[in-house]
Amino acid sequence: MSSARFIAVLGFALLAGPAFAQADKVVAKVDGIAITEKDVQLATEDLGERLAQLPEERKRDEVINYLVDLKLGAKAAAEAKIGDTPDFAARLAYYREKVLLDEYLTREGKKAVTPEAAKKLFDDTTKAMTPEEEAHARHILVEDEAQAKAAVERLKKGEDFAKVAAELSKDPGSGKEGGDLGWFTKDRMVPEFAEAAFKLKKGEVSEPVKSQFGWHVIKLEDKRSKPLPDFAAVKPQIDQYLERKAQQDLVIAMREKAKVERLDKPAAPAPDAAKPAEPAEPKKN
Repeated sequence: MSSARFIAVLGFALLAGPAFAQADKVVAKVDGIAITEKDVQLATEDLGERLAQLPEERKRDEVINYLVDLKLGAKAAAEAKIGDTPDFAARLAYYREKVLLDEYLTREGKKAVTPEAAKKLFDDTTKAMTPEEEAHARHILVEDEAQAKAAVERLKKGEDFAKVAAELSKDPGSGKEGGDLGWFTKDRMVPEFAEAAFKLKKGEVSEPVKSQFGWHVIKLEDKRSKPLPDFAAVKPQIDQYLERKAQQDLVIAMREKAKVERLDKPAAPAPDAAKPAEPAEPKKN
């Protein structure tokens, strides 16, 4: 992969002229072989996850050390005539085509990401969304029904729900917050809890409710229709969707125009096997 990318970059360098000067800056040498800023950039992209584990101040040194080994290894391989073998030539041709396709899809995909396209997709998606009800509730979680009933009695006598929850609730997440669960939709809670919570009116407290976690006493603080997502918050997801959709459409169009001949015996196609996977829709929360 690195060799193919290097060849692609080399070809670009012949056309780029002065604009390529910064990328061509030599940052190190090993046995007289130059390591350029562009080498560092490409190796940083290639190493990806390996570099993610390192502190920021160590990443560049790690990349340059890797490039030193790469240059030395490539020199040794060239001296051993590895590059003269048919297998190497075939591998190099394969990776050249792969890099060309990757770069082409990246370039063409980005053309589809415009402010107008992003806003239109957002508007179309939000118009199609069904309003979803949310509840804001508190709860007290205890181990058995007797403890739940005792909590209900204290609340009926006028004790503050948040105070009782902070004292009694076994929920490690909400207990210290006075039982506050924030806003949630039905599908985020276990069925027994959700059913009871959404039946309550604002300010009401439930009778004890049993779930797999124990016994709950629930107070409904409020209900509302779930707010629509903010455009700025979901724009990165929308842009990613537009780019991937454009790339998918491009691949499909190229395949449909091409004359594909299978000279072996292809396997029976699975449903939609000839169709690339649909890109994920931008999230609607």
